[in-house]
Amino acid sequence: MAEKEAGAGAGPRGGGLEGGYDHKAVEARWYSVWEESGAFRPEINPGGAPFAIVIPPPNVTGVLHIGHALDHSIQDAIVRRKRMQGRAVLWLPGTDHAGIATQMVVERELAEEGLTRRQLGRERFVERVWKWKRRSGGAITEQMRALGDSCDWTRERFTLDDQLSAAVREVFVSLYEKGLIYRGRRIINWSPGLMTAISDIEVEYKEVDGQMVHITYPFADGDLDDGREGVTVATTRAETMLGDTGVAVHPGDERYRRLAGRMVRLPLMGRLIPIVADEAVDPSFGTGAVKVTPAHDPLDFEIAGRAGLPPVQVIGEDGRMTAEAGPFAGLDRFEARRRVIDALRTDGCLDRIEEHRHTVGHCSRSGSPVEPLLSSQWFVRVADLIGPAVEAVRSGEARFVPKRWEKNYFHWMENLHDWCISRQLWWGHRIPAWHCPADGAVTVARERPPGCSECGSEELAADEDVLDTWFSSALWPFSTLGWPDDASDLRRFYPTDVLVTGYDIIYFWVARMLKMGMEFAGGAPFREIVIHGLVRASDGRKMSKSLNNIVDPMEMIDRFGADALRLSLLQAAPPGRDAPFDVQWVDAARRFGNKLWNAVRFALLHLAPGSVPAEGGYPDDPGPADRWILSRLGETAARVDRLFDRHRLSEGFSLLYSFAWSEVFDWYLEMSKPTLAAGGAEAEAARQTLGAVLRDLLAFLHPAMPFLTEELYSSLVGEGLLIVAPWPSPPAWEAPAGVGVLQELVAGVRGFRAAHGLPARRELEAAVYDPEGLWEEWWAPQLASLAGAAAAPAEAPPEAGAGYSRAAAGRVQAFIRLEGVIDLEEERGRIQRRIDKARRALEGSERKLANPSFRERAPAEVVSKEEQKAAEAGKLLDALSSQLKELG
Repeated sequence: MAEKEAGAGAGPRGGGLEGGYDHKAVEARWYSVWEESGAFRPEINPGGAPFAIVIPPPNVTGVLHIGHALDHSIQDAIVRRKRMQGRAVLWLPGTDHAGIATQMVVERELAEEGLTRRQLGRERFVERVWKWKRRSGGAITEQMRALGDSCDWTRERFTLDDQLSAAVREVFVSLYEKGLIYRGRRIINWSPGLMTAISDIEVEYKEVDGQMVHITYPFADGDLDDGREGVTVATTRAETMLGDTGVAVHPGDERYRRLAGRMVRLPLMGRLIPIVADEAVDPSFGTGAVKVTPAHDPLDFEIAGRAGLPPVQVIGEDGRMTAEAGPFAGLDRFEARRRVIDALRTDGCLDRIEEHRHTVGHCSRSGSPVEPLLSSQWFVRVADLIGPAVEAVRSGEARFVPKRWEKNYFHWMENLHDWCISRQLWWGHRIPAWHCPADGAVTVARERPPGCSECGSEELAADEDVLDTWFSSALWPFSTLGWPDDASDLRRFYPTDVLVTGYDIIYFWVARMLKMGMEFAGGAPFREIVIHGLVRASDGRKMSKSLNNIVDPMEMIDRFGADALRLSLLQAAPPGRDAPFDVQWVDAARRFGNKLWNAVRFALLHLAPGSVPAEGGYPDDPGPADRWILSRLGETAARVDRLFDRHRLSEGFSLLYSFAWSEVFDWYLEMSKPTLAAGGAEAEAARQTLGAVLRDLLAFLHPAMPFLTEELYSSLVGEGLLIVAPWPSPPAWEAPAGVGVLQELVAGVRGFRAAHGLPARRELEAAVYDPEGLWEEWWAPQLASLAGAAAAPAEAPPEAGAGYSRAAAGRVQAFIRLEGVIDLEEERGRIQRRIDKARRALEGSERKLANPSFRERAPAEVVSKEEQKAAEAGKLLDALSSQLKELG
């Protein structure tokens, strides 16, 4: 325990909390204290059971966005609680090298200098990127500190670290040796703007206005079919027809059954292409006959493979038409589309054009439409990796929270295609493969081989491509812990306990980590997968620059504080569901923090600073109000722990918020005042209760509001840091009977005072009739303090007309004397006017409801509403009549 004890007493001890709550001053004070104390490291709890989370690595180019703020707030809330529960917590931070994004940033810098990466050459360009990373790449980690992330920065990782790079090479070569990585020619997502293959997650689908072009391909033999001169196909990408090598129809489509095997002539190009039958054709799309362009469509590529049709590539990597496009060669693909349509019209093969709104994939980085291209790339054969990863979830080795996301996971896993892992970039993990110019052989190895594996030639050329960023991040849960070495962190912390992430990357990241973990680390990389939704605008729409509704979390931190932002996000985000964001909620959380600050300031008027013990400290003989709040503390603690254990953080923190505001602030602090003022043993018990309840409340709120709670704890508690203080386990207390009744009576008297505009200093007299036998002596000082009413028990209710107003709590009633308080005649007139108004409303509703035509013709909801109005008017009339009777 030496290390924990050394860090536990660190930090500035607070005093009397002079002045108001200033979130900037508080949040500037504590982060360095925590970090320097060693509190973020698992070694702070050397005897604790390990608990690990690896942070989803943000891009090194990135800045903290509102989605990060939610994701990190959830993780930090989990790890701070586990740390306080005595676990040896490792929350491992790191960043992703973000191949495309980082390369774009540096290339833009070069462009401002009039340079390109090719002018620099690969080696100098990569040096330039590393220099940028060292200079600017830590922006997001500094923002993570501002948010309060309690990561173990001594273990920070970067996906291009030497050790992680060794893990990447080991996995690549191992999969290659097992036949699960291959180099092949397939259709991939190509970004002409970036000149590289891109992943599915980097494709944004947008609705665009386009055209459905219907083209007739004439029969080659000139024979007609049911009067048709050929087959008409429909396409939104007319320029690709230049690369058609077939037309496909569904074998069950009666319209085309006789046509399979016949040849048609490709308009504008003149070559003959066959009509083939294939089950993949959707007879309901377009004309039911589809053009087959194997080099530019993934489905067409599959059809062509089954039918033996050759690919013809007519669009190049630069988005311009190739030599195979004949007279259209060299044109931009969209200019070629216009020219092809004009030429088809001239040629007489254009059947018709229809306006058509459809979805088109765009590169999320460059903004240009993605081009499906047939390209030679490196692929992972995923079929052999799926089974163990699916079984890990089915068996419960890895568990989704909420469980419903398992269905999405299984669906994605059952419909996977081979994964394109190569990228035409210079920044990233270079593919460990070497090509022999002499015989074209490819040698894959962990280190540069001495010669070609086939001919022995030493003239080898390293593969130019780098790996998809998702390849290295798929290894994150075990590569960061030291794999493939037999590292102590790997032995202790793998598998990790929890992964926290959004539902939008279950396939792109979660599924891949499960596959790689099962294949290489001997088991699922995490026990629980806690899924959260996206943070949306207050109206439910997705945040975007075009809608001008993006929220900058750093601006929120500056205005309201990190604690307020964290609490508002945690309260608004049920597991697995999108979280609407409203700045007013952040402001409400700030006001809650201010209320908490003032509550502790109030306590310190009665407690010496630092006098509350770090544990225990509950009174031996608490008074009635103390017993009540202690019972509520115990009940709340038990419910909160159950919710937190199930990762229902939004409910847990909302419960704490309600308990703090409604029961501690609004009731107990006020109920304690008469006892504290009276002095003696009961006052000492109240002081102990006040200190223990506020200390435990600070501890429960610490995972959401770490800065403020640490500041207040330092003033309240004599030693240690809250970040490593024990998680509270308050004893169960039995509440005295009738506290709820007393509170209702107080509310009733306050309501009477408000209704008549009576000042708080105006003392009232009340007689409490209690047929339930709940009255206790302590009620009188509470009613005097909380409601300004001198109260005494009454053996019977006053006679009707004796001049009292009634505040009821079930059968218990407080009769407030009116004489000398209000003008009885004026009050009678006011009540009578309300009676007359209520009677007119009731009579009007009853007339409507008695009219048969109204009940027959009016909608059911209108009739129901009128019945409700009549019932409410009747109840009000009874209550007002009773009040008038009381006045005499």
